[in-house]
Amino acid sequence: MESIIQSPSWYIDGFKNYLQQVGYSESTQYMLPALVKEFTEQQQITDVSYIEQQKVKSFCAYLQTRPLQKRSGALSEMMISHYMYALKTFFSWLEITEQIDYNPISGMKFKKPKQNAREPLTIEEINQLFTAAENLKQTALLHIFYSCGLRRSEGEDLNINDVHFKQQLLYVREGKGAKRRVVPVTERVIKDLEDYYLQERCSSKVKKVKDENAFMLNTRGNRMSGNSYNKMLQRIKENAALQKEISLHHLRHSIATHLLQSGMSMEYVRDFLGHSFLETTQLYAKPKAEQLCLL
Repeated sequence: MESIIQSPSWYIDGFKNYLQQVGYSESTQYMLPALVKEFTEQQQITDVSYIEQQKVKSFCAYLQTRPLQKRSGALSEMMISHYMYALKTFFSWLEITEQIDYNPISGMKFKKPKQNAREPLTIEEINQLFTAAENLKQTALLHIFYSCGLRRSEGEDLNINDVHFKQQLLYVREGKGAKRRVVPVTERVIKDLEDYYLQERCSSKVKKVKDENAFMLNTRGNRMSGNSYNKMLQRIKENAALQKEISLHHLRHSIATHLLQSGMSMEYVRDFLGHSFLETTQLYAKPKAEQLCLL
């Protein structure tokens, strides 16, 4: 009896179930099968049980010129890397479960996305920044972008009702890709944030009604912008006598590196940062482990 050829969607549904069973995040459970589906549709694949390697090469070439769906421009190197990661994971699953005899992506090498040359701060340098903070507001800034690992835009959007002091949680209502996440914070962090809120933020005058719920305000009574945060960070850096260039993302990059080096799982750090893909988190991994200073 001849074996029944299943449709690509049948395999993709099975792949999605596999991702769920092994504990991938919900966003990854959605994204990876979607990227594989685009591959099968673009390459007009009807039989997943045997796919020639040339199909993968052709798809990779297509991605180099594929336009973005929601805005102008081409795909980034990182996004193309996500597609290749999805295909690698998909074909590895098919191979391990003996649903294919030939893995078309096996042995293929792909161009790695350019890594950001930004070096994370050491734990000693982070401690220097905290020591150099002149007031509760500056300490709160360091906690928001280092201890909580927020992106610049997430810090700008942070509202009073996003910080739950009793529960020791900070909510990111709309992160990158419109994703929401909850960030657990330590007792020290929540105490410093609460001290800033009660002793400084509550007594600040808000200039515009739309900014009344902002967790942090600038000296004019407006919601803190990324530029305002950066200027404050540079003042802290000068007080700490640090010579290297640093930005808000240095703080986020640093906590990611420190968590990984302390032994935190890649999956935990991925969820903490709000990444969709593990390989994005892996860019923060450094070969030399240091002990995490739990701020």
